[in-house]
Amino acid sequence: MNKEFKVLAKPYMVWLSILVFVPILAMVLISISNLDSSVSVGELVISLNHFKLLLESSTLIAFRNSLIFATATTFLSFVFGYFIAYEIKLSKFKNKFILLTIIILPMWSNLILRTESLANIMSENNILKSILGFNLFGNISGTWMAVLFGLVFTYMPFMILSVYTALEKIDFALEEAALDLGLPPIKKFWKVVFPLSLKGVVTGSIMVFLPTLAGFAIPKILSRGQIVFIGTIIENKFVYTNYNHGALLAVVILFFILGSILLLTKFDKEGETLL
Repeated sequence: MNKEFKVLAKPYMVWLSILVFVPILAMVLISISNLDSSVSVGELVISLNHFKLLLESSTLIAFRNSLIFATATTFLSFVFGYFIAYEIKLSKFKNKFILLTIIILPMWSNLILRTESLANIMSENNILKSILGFNLFGNISGTWMAVLFGLVFTYMPFMILSVYTALEKIDFALEEAALDLGLPPIKKFWKVVFPLSLKGVVTGSIMVFLPTLAGFAIPKILSRGQIVFIGTIIENKFVYTNYNHGALLAVVILFFILGSILLLTKFDKEGETLL
C-alpha cells in the first residue's frame, strides 16, 4: 500500500520541482552572476560583486526596519491573538467555527484593497469621519503606528488560528487533574495549558513573522513611502530590471524562511497546528 502511495506522489514531486526548486536555483544563479534578461547562458560570468549591496546603508536600514516591525508585529499578535484564541476555546458558543470565520473574514478580500481601506480611515478626511462625525484614528497615516496597526490587523488571524488549533487538542482531563491537585486557575494555565499550546505559538509566530519580514505592500501604502522594508527594495529592483540585486536580496530572505521551517519542524514534527 505504501508503494502505491509513493507512485501517486511522483507527479506531485515533479510538479513541485518545476514550480519551487527550479525557480530557486535560477534565483541563486542570477544572484551570483551577471545573468539577466540581456545576457545569454554562453556569456554567463560568476561574480560576487553584487554582495556589496548587502553593506549599503539603504539595504541595512531596510533590513533593520523589516526586523523591528516583524518582531513587534509577532509579539503583539501573540499577546492579543493568544487571548482571543483562549477566549474562543473557553466560550460556550456552540458553533465556534462561526467565530473563527468572522476573524478570518477580512482575509477573503484582496490585500491591497484592505490596506488602501485602512489608509483611508487613518487619514485626516476619511469615510468614518463622515459617518461618525469624528476621526476615530486621528491622522496617523504615513507614520510607524499606521504600519504596525496594519501589519497586526492583517496577520494576527494566522496566530489566532494556530493557537486555537493547539488549544483545542489539549485533553481537558489534564486541566481537571491540575485543578484536582490544588493548582489555582492561573497556575493551571501557566503550568499545563500554555506549555501544551507552545506548538501553536511557534507556528503562529512563524506565520506572522515571515510575511511581515518579506512584505512590501502594507508598509508602502500605510507609511506613504516613508518607511522602507527589504521587500520594498526587492520590488524596486525587479521593477527597474535589476534582477541580480533583487535575486540576491530574495535569497537572503529565503534563508530566513528555511530557518523558520527548520524551527517549525523541531517544535511541531507532525504538523498538528497546521491542520
